[in-house]
Amino acid sequence: MAVVWFTLTFAVMYTLKKSLGQHFLHDENMCRKIVETLAVKPGMNLLEIGPGGGAITKYLFTLPDVNYKAIEIDTEKVDYLHKTYPALVGKIITADILQADKPFDTNFTVIGNFPYNISSPIMFRMLEWEPMVDEVTGMFQKVVAMRIAAGPGSKTYGILSVLMQAFFKVEFLFEVHENCFTPPPKVKSGVLRFTSLHNPFNIQDKRKFIMVVKAAFNQRRKTLRNALKSIMPLQETVTADTMMDKRAEQLSVQDFVDLFERYFI
Repeated sequence: MAVVWFTLTFAVMYTLKKSLGQHFLHDENMCRKIVETLAVKPGMNLLEIGPGGGAITKYLFTLPDVNYKAIEIDTEKVDYLHKTYPALVGKIITADILQADKPFDTNFTVIGNFPYNISSPIMFRMLEWEPMVDEVTGMFQKVVAMRIAAGPGSKTYGILSVLMQAFFKVEFLFEVHENCFTPPPKVKSGVLRFTSLHNPFNIQDKRKFIMVVKAAFNQRRKTLRNALKSIMPLQETVTADTMMDKRAEQLSVQDFVDLFERYFI
């Protein structure tokens, strides 16, 4: 049964939908703290993913000289936001972030309290949009945030660690306690900031690079020689390459780029 929340000021009702991974941030100090992480620039384009009940939205769309838009899949929340903040009419795109078109024709910044059940797919969406994304600030389940920010040699270092760090500077900013949400999730949360590095490794075929990194980690207990065997085009060269005796978690982002350029370009 859905949990129902009311706002008495506007006499508007909306429901909390567990199927969409909804946990609403209610701690105003935390809301302001997240917004303050933004590097606000005059004339910047700003996209909020999943505004929900508007916890940080009310601070975002009022930022001076900022072109604000939001993407929200829940039509009930869109109606609520339109009625509560009439200035948002025309600024909310009703769509699934995983299917939506790019919201701007020029570079933009992204912020959001990401639904935990799709936070990783959202990161792959950011990789698709990477040439136009200047910065991303997002809320994640803490263990996922720590995984994305992890370095080589760690058991938590994985696919998104390599891929996001290949294109962005990744910073774990702060933890968010479960009591900051309604209803409280069963896990702690963490806020990450991704700042574009403008493709520092000059990776031209991003899809193929993603394929190689995924293949390496999908069998992370195996050496790269075995994990990549099915996609490796130059088996005779691999035989003498000592890097192929390592496991994926032992390779830095630079190592992955070197491996990619050596065998897959």
